[in-house]
Amino acid sequence: MADRESAPQNAEVPAELDGARLDAAAAKLFPLYSRGRLQGWIEQGLLTRNGAVAARTRELVRGGDQLQLRPIAPDANGSAEAQAITLDVVYADAALAIINKPPGLIAHPGAGAPDGTLQNALLHRFPQTATVPRAGLVHRLDKDTSGLLVVALTLPAHTRLVAAMAARQIKREYDALVNGEVVSGATVDAPIGRDPHNRVRMAVVDDGRRAVTHYRVQERFRFHTLLRVRLETGRTHQIRVHMASLRHPVVGDSVYGGQVVRGVGMDEGLRAALRVFPRQALHARELTLQHPEDGSERHFLAEPPADIQELLARLRAAERKP
Repeated sequence: MADRESAPQNAEVPAELDGARLDAAAAKLFPLYSRGRLQGWIEQGLLTRNGAVAARTRELVRGGDQLQLRPIAPDANGSAEAQAITLDVVYADAALAIINKPPGLIAHPGAGAPDGTLQNALLHRFPQTATVPRAGLVHRLDKDTSGLLVVALTLPAHTRLVAAMAARQIKREYDALVNGEVVSGATVDAPIGRDPHNRVRMAVVDDGRRAVTHYRVQERFRFHTLLRVRLETGRTHQIRVHMASLRHPVVGDSVYGGQVVRGVGMDEGLRAALRVFPRQALHARELTLQHPEDGSERHFLAEPPADIQELLARLRAAERKP
């Protein structure tokens, strides 16, 4: 489906916006759309000011100016089609939904996974997301990370939630079972970018994007530690990369060294269970955000799925420490 032009929208610049930049004024007057999207449309000549095409985002408007926007309705979901895939919907209203993603479910279609993704499932469960980018997904989790995701069900909600995520106003906490004994909680503030030696991996690199991870100890074991991790930023594989950089990779993480099982005298049944654990032991357990419509604070919680619960039970039986 191709992008298509929607019906024109008109607005008059009020006196209080006299002297404002065009893109800033447009963001106030056409609140359905993000400022970034409006800047793109201005550059494409899709916004007129007093009947003339306004081609510069930085030009200043005057009170009484007449603006007309011809928005482009994008093919928000590409070739993705609705598929009847079961979803664990923790919460849903007219504006947003909170999904508890199982391990193994990919967020978006891509190379090697043309369908059967969370995006396909959302298009079926919430058909209204067909007009929202990526079926409303505001952020993502790695394929083998389980837990909570926020989904915008309308374009205005998507615009506000994306802005809130960028402003670090959506709080996310994870359970992470890591290798080794972590002495105490701390903060990792180390930039992340592509690993120069392996482009499939991410790494702590000097020229990467700033990444900040806070963690605290939840439970100690003889050879492992259960951490509660809070993300301040949201880089690709952030928790996995930061924990590996501390020599405490997430258990089961085949990319960053977490599948190596070490421990002299470890219970053999536990050792065998760790060796066959099929994914990184990482779960997005909590989300706190402001509702995009009424601004009220909402908090959501999902306990780890059965595979992590069973592994923790084995650890508690074999090597729990006070």
